[in-house]
Amino acid sequence: MNWTNIAINLGILLYILTILAIIYTIILENRNPVRTLAWMLVLILVPGIGLFFYIYFGMNYRKIKMFSMKGLGDFKWLQYMSEDQKQRIKKTELLKKEDMEAVKPLMTLLLNNSKALLSRNNTVEILNNGEATFSSIFKAIAKAKKYIHLEYYIIDKGELGEQLKELLIEKAKEGVEVRVIYDDVGSWKLPKRYIKEMQAAGIQIYPFLPVRFPLFTNKVNYRNHRKIVVVDGDTGFIGGLNFADRYLHGLPGIGIWRDTHLKVKGEAVTSLQVVFLFDWYFVRQELLLNKAEYLPNKKVDGNVVVQTVASGPDSDWTSIQQAYFTLINMAKKYVFISTPYFMPGETTINSLKTAAMSGVDVRIMIPYKSDSTLTHWCTRSYVEELLEAGVRVFQYRKGFNHSKVIVMDGLVSSVGTANMDIRSFEQNFEVNLIIYDRNVSRQLGSDFLNDLKGSTEISIQRWKFRPKRDKIRESLARLFAPLL
Repeated sequence: MNWTNIAINLGILLYILTILAIIYTIILENRNPVRTLAWMLVLILVPGIGLFFYIYFGMNYRKIKMFSMKGLGDFKWLQYMSEDQKQRIKKTELLKKEDMEAVKPLMTLLLNNSKALLSRNNTVEILNNGEATFSSIFKAIAKAKKYIHLEYYIIDKGELGEQLKELLIEKAKEGVEVRVIYDDVGSWKLPKRYIKEMQAAGIQIYPFLPVRFPLFTNKVNYRNHRKIVVVDGDTGFIGGLNFADRYLHGLPGIGIWRDTHLKVKGEAVTSLQVVFLFDWYFVRQELLLNKAEYLPNKKVDGNVVVQTVASGPDSDWTSIQQAYFTLINMAKKYVFISTPYFMPGETTINSLKTAAMSGVDVRIMIPYKSDSTLTHWCTRSYVEELLEAGVRVFQYRKGFNHSKVIVMDGLVSSVGTANMDIRSFEQNFEVNLIIYDRNVSRQLGSDFLNDLKGSTEISIQRWKFRPKRDKIRESLARLFAPLL
């Protein structure tokens, strides 16, 4: 008896049974038929590698609840408040009557899909570059008296990283509570020395979903892309800028980094705090949501109405994707979209084409040069079908535009961390502010139009005759859209 052959045959049989079990699971998930067939073919035709790719990219963690927040309990207060607000939307005018009628569907959707509570006593300040953003964040941190909560996808060594570390250490020595969450993949280059110095000063700093190869490679695909700062429950920050020097000084060969961040005061800061505290529970298993000092619900002399929308593998719905889809479908006059990476999936791109063909002025701004070659070519692969439907597409040339902004009819706007791509919609932990305010939305719209002055519009006649090698690169890159 050849035990080697027996072991090989048993290994092959076990692999086949594993593949059949996975295929059975995929079928029962009732995914998009094209995706289902694609994964089945990969698993069958590419032995070994196909299984690796499925574990790494294909498993639907929203379905299997890998990131379930059940350990936090049901949070009946959140459920109660969201139900109460749904009733108030029907009866109360948070905005002018005509504006309220226009935005009711979006408000109700976000209460249903993510319990995104409405807040009305807020002020919102738009920060349009790294210099303004980091200066404002550092000033707010320097004034902290009680606590600083900071959550970022990227914290990198360098000028900004050092300035942040020194300031946080200084505040910790003053007795201010400092809690920091950094994404373990986004902040991969963060030195251990940096972390130990902060810990030695009493700062609580922890990675989100640590990756330890080779056991947890599947977790690389589910990252915390949020950028949140909350100071004393009084001031909050959210947007596209990370703590890395390129966000302040730009990149060689590409230019200055153009981005949009928000400084928020008022009730919306409490909503940002809730997102942070949920993530804190995830990384520390420490429940702070039941402590009143962390949920002060401060009001200010402002009347900006805001919903804070969080989405990720821990939620049942792709909340931000649904918000974008609804914003586009609600538009009567125009939709302005700025996104650094455009790989939106079939549903979103069809909504954009439908809006444009219905007479809505749809304009999309993408970078002329990108910090990622593969996403650059993948983004370009969608341009021709958009142009054919009447969508106007512009390439920003005064550096790298990393803003994630949508403005609809000068009435509603969205600013946050989510790109218009499948990764942001389905895989990453993201957070956006939906702002129901004409002044803020008009300012964001004005900023968009100002950015157009540094952009060139793509002509469909010239685009169709771009080099064939570019078309090949675009088509090949698009094959990787679900993975980017």
